[in-house]
Formats: sequence, structure tokens, C-alpha cells
Amino acid sequence: MSSLTEHQQLSDSTDVTRREVVVVGGGQAGLAIGYHLARQGRDFTILEAAAEPAAAWRQRWDSLRLFTPARYDSLPGLAFPGDPNRYPSRDDVAAYLTDYARHFGLPVELDSPVRAIRKTGDRYLVELDDRAYEADQVVVATGPFQIPLVPPIAERLGPEVVQLHSTAYRSPDALPGGRVLVVGGGNTGFQIAEELSGTREVHLSIGSRQTPLPQRILGRDLFWYLEATGLIRKSTETRIGRRLAGRDTLIGSSPRALRRQHGVQLHKRAIDAARSTVRFADGTQLDVGSVVWATGFRVDDSFIAVPVFHPDGHLVHRRGVTASPGLYFLGLGWQHTRGSALLGWVKDDAEFIAQQIDALRPVAQGGARARERVHTDTTGRTT
Repeated sequence: MSSLTEHQQLSDSTDVTRREVVVVGGGQAGLAIGYHLARQGRDFTILEAAAEPAAAWRQRWDSLRLFTPARYDSLPGLAFPGDPNRYPSRDDVAAYLTDYARHFGLPVELDSPVRAIRKTGDRYLVELDDRAYEADQVVVATGPFQIPLVPPIAERLGPEVVQLHSTAYRSPDALPGGRVLVVGGGNTGFQIAEELSGTREVHLSIGSRQTPLPQRILGRDLFWYLEATGLIRKSTETRIGRRLAGRDTLIGSSPRALRRQHGVQLHKRAIDAARSTVRFADGTQLDVGSVVWATGFRVDDSFIAVPVFHPDGHLVHRRGVTASPGLYFLGLGWQHTRGSALLGWVKDDAEFIAQQIDALRPVAQGGARARERVHTDTTGRTT
């Protein structure tokens, strides 16, 4: 059955609404592109799966603070409020994103999880449970933090061990007293381990070590130097960008400080578990009462039924532009630079995608719909 036939059948039974552009995801990336679409006068909507704005931020732990000062945390058109030198809290970010959508009157539809994106002729069909949208162009702005990732060894721990992914952790009160193991050597793992160390014995399992960087250097924030040197905007097409791409760094934390100042005991990668015992890569083991899995996320692109993926599953794109005209991605880690997935720098890629959207637009040509664009293909050539 062809895609067009599927679309015709769906149209007979489902409410299909026409839009120029549909944005999937109402977080920071979706709002940033929404700002530009509104300025272009586009007929668009932003579909957010959650029931409340900034849901991804509200789900993080209570004491979370950004490692970027407020001066670097603004989306396009609206400065982040308050002292520009402060480090905003989780609630500060959630409030800012909520106010941002309201300030610009962005058409965010909550409780709107997208089940499929299909190509139908020269348009796209975006399917939800109870309705669908037909659009000339679609921006997938769901970001890299979608499905909490927990390693298989978690299933081998017994029911007596309390287990939480970092997305479910709120405060030390979420865990029983006693020994706790945090698994994951990124910023999240280090911050949660440090917080827990104030009330109990804490162990941290580190798989791949990340380069620690100080939060402040000679009285200035780290990101001041990254901006001043241009490193934060080095693209994956530059030599230094290729070297840095995919590498995470510890900002304001280090294994030595965590061990010496907070008494956290460090371990190698956790490789196996049995009942209440976790075994590490160096052969040592530890009995635990609870585990926090700060092991990251995986991306779920299974709802995208458009051939823009490599056979091994990874997305093929150039700065978010795919080989399928009118289908874009935004907010991915290292989509173009280190800042692509960060609150204060996603606006750069959002502006670029907005330019691509503006260049690809329906026009009248001999009574038929045609497409007029300056097309940048996935190799970087302009045609």
C-alpha cells in the first residue's frame, strides 16, 4: 500500500489539519525555532507530548543548577531574567521557558504526543492519537534526552535494592538510608553523588572518564573563555570540532575533589550485579542498598517513517538538514557545535533551520504547486 493511499484512508477517519510547518517537541529547541517561524509569519504549530510546559526540566532533581551563567542561557528575543552572573536553578529554567512561549504567543499544543511522521507526496503527515497534521515542512525538535537508559545489569539486582534513574531522582529523601551507588561519570552522576554524600555513604561508578574543567578561571566563568575563544561555536566541520565532537566534559567537578572533599568512593565501570551486589570492571564488588542510574538517555526516532537514516540507525544530516526536503532536526548533541543542545546556544541552529524553511516554500507555478529553494544537500554543496 502506498503512502498516499494510507494518507487518503487516514483522512477519511481522522481530523487532518493543514499547516505550513509542524514542530515536534516544545522544549528549548522547539521554542527557539518557533520564535523564528512566528517572525516569518508562518502558519505553524508546536506539538508537545507532555501535559505541562518545560516538562523535561521539571523532571530533573530539585537542586539542579545550570553550569552556564544566566547571561548565556537566553533563547532568541528574550533575555534570561535576573543577575546575569547567577547559575539558574531547574525551576528558573522551567519558568523562563514557560514565560517565553507566553511572551511570544507561540502555538504550543500540550498533551500532543506524535506517533508517526510520514512522507505523502511532497508533504508530510504528522499523526497523533486523535488527529493528524499535513505540513509542507516538519522540524523534529525532541532533542537527545528522550528515553532514560538503564543498563541490563539493573535487572539482576534484587527487589530489596531501591533503583532510580536520574530522571526520577529528586532529592536525598527519595532514597532510603544506607549505602548508595551512583552509576555514571558525567555531570549528572557527579552532582547527584555530591549531594547524597552529605547524608550517607556514597560510591560512584565511572565508565568512561571525562575531562574535568573548572567552573571559574581567574575570576571568570569557563563559558566566558569558550565564547571569547570561539571554541563553543567550532563546528563539526573543523579539525578541532571533529576532535571534540561527542566528548563530554565535567564542569565544576572532578574525581579528586569528589573523593577528598566529599568522601565519595570511586569505582570502575559497573559490569554485573546479583541480588544486592554490584561487580566492577577491576574485579572488585560492592553490596548496596540503593542505586541511582545516571547513565544517560537514548534517542527514539522509531516514529519517523521517512528514509533519512543510515542502515546502522543513525540520522544522516548536515546541521539538521536531511536529504528529505522539508524535514529537519534541531537540538541534537553536537548537531553542529558543542552548544547545539545547550539552552543558550540552540538559537544558532534554530536560526539556520529557519533560513532553510524560508528558502523552501510553496509557490504558484503554472497553476500547480512547486517548490522553490536553495538546497544544501547532506554533503554541504549548494544546488
